[in-house]
Amino acid sequence: MGLTRILAHLAVNSARVLIVEAPGHWLTRVELEQQMLLRGWCAAWTPADADVLAVCGVPGPELVELAQRLWEQMPGPRVRVDVASSAVVGSALEDAAALLLDTPYHRADARERAQEPRIPEDHGQMGHEGMNHEGMDHGGHEGMNHEAMDHEGMDHAGHGGHGGMDMAPAGIALAQGGQDRDGLEMDVLHLPLGPVLPFWPAGLVLCCSLQGDVVVDAAASVVDGAGQAAGSKEPQAPPVPASAVRCDGVMALLALAGADDAAARARRARDALVRGDQGAARDVVERLHRTVRRSWLLRWSLRGVLVLDPSDLARHGLPEGCRGDAHDRLSSMVEGLRSEVCGGAVPAAVESGAVPWERMPHLVTGLELATVRLAVASLNLEPFSTVQETGHA
Repeated sequence: MGLTRILAHLAVNSARVLIVEAPGHWLTRVELEQQMLLRGWCAAWTPADADVLAVCGVPGPELVELAQRLWEQMPGPRVRVDVASSAVVGSALEDAAALLLDTPYHRADARERAQEPRIPEDHGQMGHEGMNHEGMDHGGHEGMNHEAMDHEGMDHAGHGGHGGMDMAPAGIALAQGGQDRDGLEMDVLHLPLGPVLPFWPAGLVLCCSLQGDVVVDAAASVVDGAGQAAGSKEPQAPPVPASAVRCDGVMALLALAGADDAAARARRARDALVRGDQGAARDVVERLHRTVRRSWLLRWSLRGVLVLDPSDLARHGLPEGCRGDAHDRLSSMVEGLRSEVCGGAVPAAVESGAVPWERMPHLVTGLELATVRLAVASLNLEPFSTVQETGHA
């Protein structure tokens, strides 16, 4: 075996996968993450960092176009796999590993690929393509700057494509002037978050208008939401336990807060619950509960993020479980998870219901950009259905 082959095998053993999750295919994404972990593969945070693009589920036309744009942004050697259901995850990763070692395939791909990502002539044609996630950093609050995406082609109701923004060469949107609250003019930048971001609800797009680093206006939409049919969702037999979905949400918030060890525990608890291994899940959840309760780092990272008092809950029609800040909601989620998995009465705040997607623009308005993803992850958002774009906050 030559040196090139040896290096290729070493690279394949630590491949990085950029995951595109179609709404309604949560279980496929979870199975993919489980099998990636067994292989020693990890999730990529950006197209520039990815070796494999994995599309989980059956995407609609908007997500298909977005996946193609992400594929164009990935450097070679690169491989794409389409994972239609959880049953084919293993074979899809086997195919990806084989293609990563296929030198003739990569030479042909290098010859045929475009030298620059394609910029559509009609920027209003697509809703969410062209998200450039390069430069994302995921450490604590400062790490929230990985929402700085290239957002050509955005077309959200109320924003009119780019909202009339001037365009620099290569289709990158520039900021415009706007009135600040004190009467002075400030630059206003329209920035979409999602639909493909690590630890972000599948298919959700928040189009935020920023003055400085503060969100002054927002609109929410779901990729392919208008045509999302119930039949496009993956079959789940037996049904996924609600506690497993709750674990996944806890994992996302912990990971975004920079608590990698605690996030790994939440992932192990989630995987055990999906497998039906209640005993293993119980042990992990107990340790996770102690970690969250004692961690001063988590308390410092999440205190003051999206503080909601009783009047806010009443005004926005939110359940009691949303009361407090992100750390309060994390503690409530973990406490409820412990009660569900380890036995005992589930706290009333946890049972009080999910947050409708339509509330998100109202909740993120006024937040600093660095806290938006933490705020979204701290809320128990209700599952996607056939969702149209919501109005502005």
